[in-house]
Amino acid sequence: MSRKFFGTDGIRGRANGKITPELALRVGQAAGMVFHRGEHRHRVVIGKDTRLSGYMIENALTAGFLSVGMDVLLLGPMPTPAIAMLSRSMRADLGVMISASHNPYEDNGIKLFGPDGYKLSDEIETEIERLIDPAASIRLSGSRDIGRARRLEGVHARYIEFAKRTLPRALDLDGMRIVVDCANGAGYRVAPEALWELGAEVIAIGAEPDGFNINRDVGSTAPHALQQKVREMRADIGIALDGDADRVMIIDEKGHMVDGDQLMAVIAESWHQDGRLAKPGIVATIMSNLGLERHLGSLGLALARTAVGDRYVLEHMREHGFNVGGEQSGHIILSDYSTTGDGLIAALQVLAVVRREGRPVSEICHRFEPLPQILKNVQTRGGQPLKDQAVNRAIDQLRAQLGAAGRLVIRPSGTEPVIRVMAEGDDRDLVEKVVDDVVEVISKAA
Repeated sequence: MSRKFFGTDGIRGRANGKITPELALRVGQAAGMVFHRGEHRHRVVIGKDTRLSGYMIENALTAGFLSVGMDVLLLGPMPTPAIAMLSRSMRADLGVMISASHNPYEDNGIKLFGPDGYKLSDEIETEIERLIDPAASIRLSGSRDIGRARRLEGVHARYIEFAKRTLPRALDLDGMRIVVDCANGAGYRVAPEALWELGAEVIAIGAEPDGFNINRDVGSTAPHALQQKVREMRADIGIALDGDADRVMIIDEKGHMVDGDQLMAVIAESWHQDGRLAKPGIVATIMSNLGLERHLGSLGLALARTAVGDRYVLEHMREHGFNVGGEQSGHIILSDYSTTGDGLIAALQVLAVVRREGRPVSEICHRFEPLPQILKNVQTRGGQPLKDQAVNRAIDQLRAQLGAAGRLVIRPSGTEPVIRVMAEGDDRDLVEKVVDDVVEVISKAA
């Protein structure tokens, strides 16, 4: 069955476009039926980010779950990783996060987590897709068995305490000045409070959501405001979350951005020294810089690569026993603590290294020199040019020009009608030439 609704990260689209109350109602009913297992009272927890449309989708989902006999616990604005954690700790049968992550407020989405806190398998999503179809029969509960809904207070404190416990008990952040950019999103309460409770002086920006300003000129995808604030306040570090707080970027005391590759290097090296790495290596995607791979190799650590998407990183981690993985974009998965990317917990692990080594963030977070990496997009109708044998022969010849000292990655986008062309290597001029030549080859065949 082809997937009409679910993408690589749940269901996402324009609010009142693809994501309508009717769809949300049907998702609640379908997911509720799939997870209605056994005779106990069934429970679902629902969180959301700060988008205006979250109210609409929350109510429609709630109605759907209640109609098939599931009790609903409404948690309000909370980070995605908090919903995954609370799904486990509250013994829920299902967890739901209403968010479109780093997208603008016009979009929204629905992410589903199983009782173990992990995102659903393809098989379960396929079964939910089948029941979402209007032609499918929904088994509504009898009048006495309709679910109950209640809004919970104080759940923020549970997540804050959980995040703090990922640090050594004796470690605090006294004397540190931290600017945290919450993207006007789901982390706007928990991130500043957690850092303050650990003893830091906290300056929060992007912490005044109004339903429309999520990710607007703030957050991990727009770090300029944070860079400026770090310099202005002479802060020790800046922490940028995205709209649902499952990814993070760091700004050092000089105002320079630190991406996910450097953060993974910091955490991996620290955990390796402490004997905490479950396997001698980490998991990242095909987009992570070759400099990271070389740096890890110098430490005797491997870099396993997956397709782009944190779900593929996590699948590889679970299958092969790794406990550190992530993406260049700042999705950092530390499976000792979380079942999904967690921006706050990743930031806390970096802060732990900063405190232990007593050096500036600019030194701590520069573990390797990134190789020149060029990425360009080619507009196409789907991925058709990549099925052309002549195009592939030309690409193979261009890949050979980079040799063993470089990489060429070509992949269709999962969200746009473009093909992404990325190359990296020691020679910037050669890398740029190869990317331009590949783009030209694909463009002519498009």
